[in-house]
Amino acid sequence: MSEATYAPSELRRARYAVAAVFAVHGAVTGSFATRVPWIQDHASVGAGQLGFALAFTAFGAACAMPLASRITHRFGSRAALRGLLVLWTLALVLPSLAPTMLTLCLAMFVYGATAGMADVAMNALGVEVEQRLGKSIMSGLHGMWSAGALIGSAGGTLAAHLGTDARLHHVLAAAALTLLGLLACRWVLDLRPAEDQEAPPRFTLPPRSALLIGAVGFCAVFAEGASLDWSAVYLEDHLGTSAGLAAACTTGFMLTMAVARLVGDAVVNRFGAVRTVRTGGVLAAAGGLLIVVADHPAAAMGGFAMMGLGIAVVVPLCFAAAGHSGPNPSQAIAGVATITYTSGLIAPSLIGGVAQATSLMVSFAVVTVLAFGLVLFAGVLRAGERTPLKTGTPDAAMPGPRS
Repeated sequence: MSEATYAPSELRRARYAVAAVFAVHGAVTGSFATRVPWIQDHASVGAGQLGFALAFTAFGAACAMPLASRITHRFGSRAALRGLLVLWTLALVLPSLAPTMLTLCLAMFVYGATAGMADVAMNALGVEVEQRLGKSIMSGLHGMWSAGALIGSAGGTLAAHLGTDARLHHVLAAAALTLLGLLACRWVLDLRPAEDQEAPPRFTLPPRSALLIGAVGFCAVFAEGASLDWSAVYLEDHLGTSAGLAAACTTGFMLTMAVARLVGDAVVNRFGAVRTVRTGGVLAAAGGLLIVVADHPAAAMGGFAMMGLGIAVVVPLCFAAAGHSGPNPSQAIAGVATITYTSGLIAPSLIGGVAQATSLMVSFAVVTVLAFGLVLFAGVLRAGERTPLKTGTPDAAMPGPRS
């Protein structure tokens, strides 16, 4: 991207704008996740079929994510983000309209494709703002995503409690989020490539240095994706709760994620990346164990809250470690992002497959084992440990791919 100079006030405004974009993106996810049981019933599919349909989310994202960088390169960061975000907010409506297994798979493909492209565009722009500010903001941006997901899930909880048709709920939510997204995009940075800058490649393999770090992120994001899309189903099907209480469980999970991410930088600066992730892994594994053995909805909801608290800050720390892991930080961070993002997309479908073959309780036993993997492998994040930032000093721990 061209190195334009921006006034401090412009950068602050751009930071708040991209934070709002993260919140809108999260709100779409939260609105969808709380109505998964309704969508499952509407399409008349079982747990295994639902998991198969959710796999098309990962397939759609994998096919479309490489296009985001090229779109940004051609149209500039602001126009690209505006268009991709609108596609994502409008795609919220599609899954609830699907009456059959086939149409649900097609809807989830489009849902995943638009989610992936918007996610890549907003994260790339967030990195650009971070580099110009000279201090880390990515943890806070991800905290805003969680806050948005919390707001979306709260709306979904209310809609489920009132017995509102998910089609009506999602049409209204999509309209509101589209308007908010367009408004926020007015103030993001409008970055454009230099005249001699070549278009980014369509596909690159993650460097070897990113694989172990990505594996740590994989464990965390797998637990996040499983909890986000299956917590409501778990309470409703396994523990026999009402739709409203089941949706509230998803909201509680997102609440702990949001709080932990918003305060995560202070915790990491105090205790370091490795100790933070190991402690979080213990907490997440304990929460997973509580979910598996719970015979009362309150216990399971507490387990999901512990899971969210334990895994919340892992992915930003993986990005920081990737930035120090080799001679090409941008490629390493892109590789880690690919691994972790794919984990979050395939987790729901794998959980459904295991549930179909055994039970949802066994599925979350697998999640618990992966959460404990954070304790065992947290040491690979040592490269990302950092000293507190000084004002005006570029943040070398969080370099990222140029959009």
